[in-house]
Amino acid sequence: MSKFTITIIDTSGIQGYIFSSNRLRENIGASHLVSEVTGDWVEETLDQLDVPKNQQKEPIERSRLNAELVYAGGGNTLIVFRTREIAIEFTKVLSKRVLEDAPGINLVVAHKEFDWDTEHLYQVVKDLMEGEIDRRKHERIPSVPLLGLGVTATCNSTQLPAVDRSNEYIQYGDEEEADSYFISTETKQKLKAVDRTNKKLQKMFAEVVDQNIFQFPYRTDHLGRSEKESSYVAIVHADGNGMGKRFQKYGEEAKNNRDYIQRMRDFSTSVDEAGKNALKAVVQVITKSIQQGKVIGKLGEFQLKAKYYLPFRPLVYGGDDITFICEGRLGLELAALFLREFEEQPVADGQKLTACAGVCVVKTHYPFARAYKISEELCKEAKKFVKKNKEFEPDGFSAIDWHLAASGLLGSIVEIRKLEYQISVDNQDVCHLQMRPVRLEKHSIEWRTWEGFTQVVKEFKQGEDWKERHNKVMALREVLRKASKDATKEFLSAYRLSQLPSFPESSGQSEQLAKDGWKDGICGYFDAIEAMEFYLELGD
Repeated sequence: MSKFTITIIDTSGIQGYIFSSNRLRENIGASHLVSEVTGDWVEETLDQLDVPKNQQKEPIERSRLNAELVYAGGGNTLIVFRTREIAIEFTKVLSKRVLEDAPGINLVVAHKEFDWDTEHLYQVVKDLMEGEIDRRKHERIPSVPLLGLGVTATCNSTQLPAVDRSNEYIQYGDEEEADSYFISTETKQKLKAVDRTNKKLQKMFAEVVDQNIFQFPYRTDHLGRSEKESSYVAIVHADGNGMGKRFQKYGEEAKNNRDYIQRMRDFSTSVDEAGKNALKAVVQVITKSIQQGKVIGKLGEFQLKAKYYLPFRPLVYGGDDITFICEGRLGLELAALFLREFEEQPVADGQKLTACAGVCVVKTHYPFARAYKISEELCKEAKKFVKKNKEFEPDGFSAIDWHLAASGLLGSIVEIRKLEYQISVDNQDVCHLQMRPVRLEKHSIEWRTWEGFTQVVKEFKQGEDWKERHNKVMALREVLRKASKDATKEFLSAYRLSQLPSFPESSGQSEQLAKDGWKDGICGYFDAIEAMEFYLELGD
């Protein structure tokens, strides 16, 4: 028999599900539930249908098993079933469990029969993803649950009817949160998943973290915050560049359906391992810094206040989609470090990995969901920067964008920058105070790089002409707001300077930039001054 059924399981609205709450503990549990739904629960459901876990990847065309798991995780799953009836039964069992144990997660499932001998599985999957899966995602009617009666208490996080109180699912200790609040069924399941999450993290990072010394934090207050001091957290969202197209291309090159399945499995596994290995490298740097008592990075040197808890917590780490939270001063450094480590990881198609990251640094108790949304928007801005240079660099490159919020956040990142960083000159030309986003590595032509940015910050802090001359740096900031090369030259003349700090890239451009302060309507120094001020406030 050569007729089989391919089943694709995807999820929709996942970011909203994970980050809808402003309580880190609930975000942690929600993220783990998503990974379980498209990972462990898929394997357990197949096991119920007489496909043992240790045989789920055996070739279905050469066995009598009811299904073969191609890959699972990262928010989606691909399975080959022997018949459509078995595929539908699998979907019923999995869907029921999601409704009961992970309410709020939306599954999108599509099935398609195909002939193993005559049809190319790559094309079948491609048509199903671009056709029925996309259509169902867009046509899906959001559920409208009964929000309760007049006497119903509501959940603090979801606004759904409360069914319990949080203290039943949180182990309190000297360091744990002591407030109890109403929770819905959705929030209850998220809280119940937290312990499973931590066990998974401890196992994953066992090589680089001594669990007897440090634990992964459950609250933003445990990221290194000290009483009576300004404290900030950084939300970092990173996403691989062009991974969907690479995934498709690698599958398209398969010689036959068996080769396609193996390629998809190998590529999915290697990308997942790449993200996790990059995170391990980041954690290793953090633990080493804690042992040394301080962090020495490109943006400065400062003491870590970590005690019992690591000032870092991965939230989403499936495939090339990574989100983590850390102590505010670590945000930019760790984002750059993650990107650099991610690039070094090998993957099945043999090509170099690149990614973009968005970093939003906010006050510790700022609404988490809002900060995450900005970090996601920043990542998209970095990706636009990469695409804009696609003509010159078809293979792409890694880039990073950030926003340092000393107060609140109003509007999208585009609206914020239009209001705070755009200057209209003579009511015609628009100049940009920010040089962000920047590319990660040095470049012979592009001056907007992480290396250039950090070098300018260092020069403002330690350079002979700028060290301990805070008023001078602040005066430059006000001059730059005028978006005038003449104003910059007047500043240099007044302070008897030959030029501003130089960028390491493209000597010709760097020399002119150091004299004008601007290039092609973009300021090269405002971001560095803003970052320096921000880190001084945080106790650099």
